[in-house]
Amino acid sequence: MTQNQRSTKSRSGDGAGSAVRPIDPQAFLAATDGARSDLKPASHEVVFTQGDPAEAVFYVRTGRVQLTVVSDQGKEGIIALLGPGDFFGEGCIAGQRVRLASAVAMTAANISRIEKDSMVRLLKEKPEFSERFMAFLVARNIQVEADLVDQLFNSSEKRLARLLLLLANFNNDGELRPIVPKISQEVLAARVGTTRSRINYFMNKFRRLGLIEYNGELKVHTALLNVIVHD
Repeated sequence: MTQNQRSTKSRSGDGAGSAVRPIDPQAFLAATDGARSDLKPASHEVVFTQGDPAEAVFYVRTGRVQLTVVSDQGKEGIIALLGPGDFFGEGCIAGQRVRLASAVAMTAANISRIEKDSMVRLLKEKPEFSERFMAFLVARNIQVEADLVDQLFNSSEKRLARLLLLLANFNNDGELRPIVPKISQEVLAARVGTTRSRINYFMNKFRRLGLIEYNGELKVHTALLNVIVHD
């Protein structure tokens, strides 16, 4: 198995941002009872904005969330696409005072907000919770490293193929898998780090080759992995 195959398989799962779901949602929510508020943002609704005070950790129960960063020059980049079982905003428990990114719901979502003090207390008082949360953070770090390697050494075509496989919850069953929710070419371009015209070119190429289908719903074939491993 190649490095590209390993990094793709390590990130497959319900969310695009994380492959590992180490914490049982029911146990997690029960443990934070009394210091938790439930948010139900609509599609495109802002959860928090870059520069806001960092005072809580968030947990995605349902829906999708994207994290974006805007540079001083006004250039925006998408740094993560998250789904059910993902945490975000955890930098506050390591001393982060303000948000370094903005979080926006990509779909209607159900998100739990856990206050910083409560999260710190859980980590100190509940070893099992702490171990599982640490496993989640380690998995997240591995995924960030895989993204960096992908960005540094792979072409935009390979990066797009890898992203589509991740979004479609890639595995080895050989089936066509839909990408839900619908993701625009602008979002794909921002995540891959190229232009919309290049994304459109590669998407048309993948469709001609039978690697994806689009008939009101984008579906991805696992044969798209060949684009990643082919030199």
